[in-house]
Amino acid sequence: MSRIGNKPILLPADVTVNVENSHINVKGPKGELSFDFDANLNVVVEGNELHVKRPNDTKWMKTIHGTTRALIHNMVEGVSKGFTKSLEINGVGYRAALQGNKVVLTVGYSHTVELPIPAGLKVELPKNTVINISGVDKQLVGQFAAEIREVRKPEPYKGKGIKYSDEHIRRKEGKTAKK
Repeated sequence: MSRIGNKPILLPADVTVNVENSHINVKGPKGELSFDFDANLNVVVEGNELHVKRPNDTKWMKTIHGTTRALIHNMVEGVSKGFTKSLEINGVGYRAALQGNKVVLTVGYSHTVELPIPAGLKVELPKNTVINISGVDKQLVGQFAAEIREVRKPEPYKGKGIKYSDEHIRRKEGKTAKK
């Protein structure tokens, strides 16, 4: 029994959902998202709730039932509230800047690293050591945040690098001299 797949998705008043065959389109105040789900699944809108139902209990149906429900729920939440990831840059001389449609990172390399901002995302820099990424697509926001973090992962000895704002870096003790 899929616990996630059986939960109904509550639709806010300002979100409209259109289901045709195996295609769902979700429109809200923040934007619009669409998704093609498995044709065997049945997505039904009843009032202000959306239900995802599976025809049988085969392993494949059980596998995609909860996943499809979670993806649709993320779409509804994205077009109504949006998603945000925040990154912090730690290190002497480490900083970020926006140049047009690019994020330019200076993180201890002999060159700057330029990352183009994907369409549909909004990047803000309240300080030159804080990066806020927001958008309606949860996967796209998380992917771009991971790409930025990958440029210079935080290291455990001095804590230098790019980390998520809610991430805790476990610090290690360095080498000690023998007595």
